[in-house]
Amino acid sequence: MANRINIKKGLQIPLLGTAEEVIRGTVKSEFVHICPEDFHGITPKLAVRVNDVVKAGTALFYEKNHPDMLFASPVSGVVTAIERGEKRRILRIVIKADSNMQYEEQHVKNVAALSGEEVKKSILDAGIWFLIKQRPYDVVALPDKQPRDIFVTGFDTAPLAPSTDFLLQDKEADLQAGLDALAKLTTGKVYLSIGSTTRLKGLREAKNVVITEFNGPHPAGNVGVQINHIKPVNRGEVVWTLNAPDVAIIGRLFNKGITDLTRTVALTGSEVKQTGYYHMAIGSELKSIFAQNVTEGISLRYISGNPLTGRKIEADGVLRAYDKQVTVIPEGDDIHEAFGWASLSPKRYSAGGTYLPFKKKFRLDARLMGGPRAIIVSNEYDKVFPMDIFPEQLIKSIIAFNIDKMEQLGIYEVAPEDFALCEFVDTSKLELQRIVRKGLDLLRKEME
Repeated sequence: MANRINIKKGLQIPLLGTAEEVIRGTVKSEFVHICPEDFHGITPKLAVRVNDVVKAGTALFYEKNHPDMLFASPVSGVVTAIERGEKRRILRIVIKADSNMQYEEQHVKNVAALSGEEVKKSILDAGIWFLIKQRPYDVVALPDKQPRDIFVTGFDTAPLAPSTDFLLQDKEADLQAGLDALAKLTTGKVYLSIGSTTRLKGLREAKNVVITEFNGPHPAGNVGVQINHIKPVNRGEVVWTLNAPDVAIIGRLFNKGITDLTRTVALTGSEVKQTGYYHMAIGSELKSIFAQNVTEGISLRYISGNPLTGRKIEADGVLRAYDKQVTVIPEGDDIHEAFGWASLSPKRYSAGGTYLPFKKKFRLDARLMGGPRAIIVSNEYDKVFPMDIFPEQLIKSIIAFNIDKMEQLGIYEVAPEDFALCEFVDTSKLELQRIVRKGLDLLRKEME
């Protein structure tokens, strides 16, 4: 039986718009856009030019300091544009997709018969190494560093999060192959975390892993919270992290011999008329699933990801590389209220008990509802931050960039997503995720 850990601190924001567990179709995007900025911590160098013909699995670019770390095209087709920004930074690579997918042949392989180096080379050559991230710093894992352990999260507690059980249905063989491959990459253990509501046999009875069951509100599904409760990261240690659907993509590589970056994506949010799930490649244009399927006549916020940590996109935006969810909520910039935050409307939601605790789901918008001000020490963060870390003190040390304090307060364990709820409840209206991201990047530059 799996070990069970109860998470008491946290907050489950009651939003309208959970995805109905129905496959609505497959998105066939004419153009696919790959954005190197999705892969934090790398310096991309192009491997293709405009008008090059590519297959699914062909390397589009590689990491400057690790040329063996390739980043694969999710579709076959022709490279039609390479957009650059300031200092010639690569913003996106645009591919006109073929109607019939052609794959780079990677060969079917039996993971059990491979060594750790052979498994690593297969993943690198296939261009999907980016699925593996590392702590500290929350960046794409460096293949030349040996991880102490590998942590896989098998459930998601974020607002309107898709069901991992549903995402992995019919993919249990790929999931197990991926877990077997990860076990070859570390001399430590592979820890798989599942939720108390997880029902998928492939998760509950996974082999070659240490299974831990978590029960509690968000952010119990964050891998950082799981690491903190199972085996924290200390200075000088490196751990790798993944989520279960990405593990299945790695397993698919070995079972089918192809680089298949197709995801099952949940369309969620209060402004979506018909929620559900779609199959699509990363980088696919999303306008087809929004057309005639969202509230009209109001200003909308389109998000690739969940409402707390997702990235704002346009109505004709694309699915970003790590996302398994697309959300549409009201923008709120067209709403004008007589008393603002002081109104006692039953339509309002409060995490701190300012309004009456109606037991219902809410149609929340993207308004800030206030302005930035000096940090207020009121234990707001502590109520929703279930890690053995002092969040307010850590944020202060990051703002001051006090490296010694940052280390003492647990900077090596956290990622921006771990502070998303703190940002939501923060009366100071600070951009905590941005602060943590900047702190991690500066620390990495200083230490490495």
